[in-house]
Amino acid sequence: MNSFSRGAFSPLLSVWRPLVAMAGALLLTACSSNKLPPFTASGYVADQGVVRIWRKDNSDSSVHMLTAFSPYRNGATATSEYRWQGDELVFIELNIQGKQPEHIKVRFDDSGELSFMQREVNGQKQQLSKEQIALYQYQATRTKATSEALRIGKVILRQGRWHRDGTVTTCEGETFKPKLDNPSLSHIARRQSHSSLEVSIAWLEAPEGSQLLLVANQDFCSWQPKPSEF
Repeated sequence: MNSFSRGAFSPLLSVWRPLVAMAGALLLTACSSNKLPPFTASGYVADQGVVRIWRKDNSDSSVHMLTAFSPYRNGATATSEYRWQGDELVFIELNIQGKQPEHIKVRFDDSGELSFMQREVNGQKQQLSKEQIALYQYQATRTKATSEALRIGKVILRQGRWHRDGTVTTCEGETFKPKLDNPSLSHIARRQSHSSLEVSIAWLEAPEGSQLLLVANQDFCSWQPKPSEF
């Protein structure tokens, strides 16, 4: 997935960080009439790459999240899956691709105590330390807070297939022209000129504007979570 496009950094690059910082205050003051949808997709530009986040808040107070991290240049693509029951983190699964694939799975019981852990690096099982598990728990908590802030800020992730007329058919089946700036459109056109198939793009939409995240030959829609199955 070495397909990152920096696109137009402003306005969204400077938006997600203050949103994260304000998440707690926003949650305290959010009106019940502005209830967030149960299934959302969002994302942001991190220091080393792009993060996409899918989240579903269920009626039984459980929360299911999936994140995908795509590095700027050479590096391993990583996915993280988290589940909460109420306020308790109950499940973590990490998959890191690359020359030495790594798979981590951790489960906690209803009281938050560790009930299962497994780490596999390049096909070999290894133990996880308490410090490593604590780090994964911290990352999960931070990711959830970031997701909450992005949802409140109405930063929406969209993905789909790019057509030569400048339109995109999204993974949800809509076809329209995304509001991207000229450098982003030129980058997509260059990538498309080197591909016999239509490229996929991922971008963010927010009240502050739109931002291109990724351009790739891979079909993003083939693995994007569906609300009914997530």
